[in-house]
Amino acid sequence: MSDDKMKQSILRAYAPASIGNVSLGFDLLGAALKPIDGSLLGDEVDIEIADTYSLVVKGRFADKLPADPSSNIVTRCYQHFIAVLEQQGHAKSTIPALKMTLHKHLPIGSGLGSSASSIVAALHGLNQFFAEHFGKVPLNDNELLLVMGELEGQISGSVHYDNVAPCFLGGLTLMAEHKGQVALQLPVFENWYWVSCYSGISVSTAAARDILPKQVSMVDTIKFGRQLAVFTDALYRKDENLAAAMMCDVIAEPYRKSLLPRFDESRTFAEQHGALAFGISGSGPTVFAVCDNLENAKIINQWLADNYIQNDTGFSHICQLDMSGASVSHS
Repeated sequence: MSDDKMKQSILRAYAPASIGNVSLGFDLLGAALKPIDGSLLGDEVDIEIADTYSLVVKGRFADKLPADPSSNIVTRCYQHFIAVLEQQGHAKSTIPALKMTLHKHLPIGSGLGSSASSIVAALHGLNQFFAEHFGKVPLNDNELLLVMGELEGQISGSVHYDNVAPCFLGGLTLMAEHKGQVALQLPVFENWYWVSCYSGISVSTAAARDILPKQVSMVDTIKFGRQLAVFTDALYRKDENLAAAMMCDVIAEPYRKSLLPRFDESRTFAEQHGALAFGISGSGPTVFAVCDNLENAKIINQWLADNYIQNDTGFSHICQLDMSGASVSHS
């Protein structure tokens, strides 16, 4: 794209919500979500050339973020990316200033990968924008994931990829955390529906980690490893029943569920109405139920909307996995 067209164009990057852990894979599994009704469940970032850098924040949950743009993670993404470009040898005079607009659609502390969505949208958008400007992608996917994890760690307190990886790559991802391969995309069951309900309360990742024990028993460690190994094998062999049977959290849920009002009641209802699995999305308070047919998903979705949601900021969606991950468009 020519510089004149770039000056007139706005690049919009979108990054979907995600489920971290997926119950059985603490810090190691993540899944990207896409509501089946076509509604937006993820953050967007607009990028356009400007005279000086600026950040505007809009959207339903904009007022939950710091008022000072310099404190916003999107600004940190921009600063980090500019530093990368300079390290690659691009002169400051060749790097245009940008106006960025964050459309904050995901609630903070929801367990839906809210910060990851903003980070992925910002960095993926910047990578694509400067690819068009310089004629070459500054960072490959793996390099980009490493940066995403680093910036996510600035918010959550530790580097982990179970939200940024599915959010960026799409689908269901397993964290390898190897320098040359941060995450692996796994096979999925396309007929599974993922009912995801945010109660409206906020649970910080730091608080949800503090409630966990500092050590895990040998019994639970062996069970955790067995479940993750069998689940991965079952995905490749397309054994739905065995995969679903492994989706039980022995690491975090026994402790974190105390932070979530009506969790046990919600699980019981979901299981009695055909859910293959039920668990906490990331650190919570969002919960998810996996169903293999739409009718059961509708029943569970309506019950959660009526009973699990605590206030008017909560919501519930019937989703399938977003296989595309982060995307960009122009206007």
